[in-house]
Amino acid sequence: MSDTLINWFIVNLGGKISKEMIVFVISMVPILELRGGLLAAGPAVLDIAKWQAIPICIIGNLLPIPFILLLITKIFDWMKGTKRLKPMVERLEAKAMSKSGSIEKYEFWGLMLFVGIPLPGTGAWTGALIAALLGIRFRKAFPAIALGVVIAAVIMTILSYTIIGGIFG
Repeated sequence: MSDTLINWFIVNLGGKISKEMIVFVISMVPILELRGGLLAAGPAVLDIAKWQAIPICIIGNLLPIPFILLLITKIFDWMKGTKRLKPMVERLEAKAMSKSGSIEKYEFWGLMLFVGIPLPGTGAWTGALIAALLGIRFRKAFPAIALGVVIAAVIMTILSYTIIGGIFG
């Protein structure tokens, strides 16, 4: 699914904005995030140099996080006050909280590893949502998420540029 979304962004934004801006946008999008950005930036797709792609993807992935940490519970509370949006918010909260065990138990380290290990359903957006729902303070949550994004960047750079780039690049 993520390769289809990445391809959609490349096809629909290509020629309109730079390759670097496409990667930046992909890195900001939930589900894709930095992981999708680095896959798109790699030699097998857009062929952006590592030294350019890594900071673009990290900044793109981190940009929405303060807003999620600081505002999502207020937005969700407002949405739960509407008949049409309440079920969707409750599903999102339930899905996020189903993954909150290690974060709740280990807080900083659990959040950092949750964001850093690139598995389906993990990442900065979900980590920020869980942190906000658990009431983890911004000054603890944001550094943990930022470190997790850096860990994910290392893992995904190796995957995108060394493994996939070596095979398909």
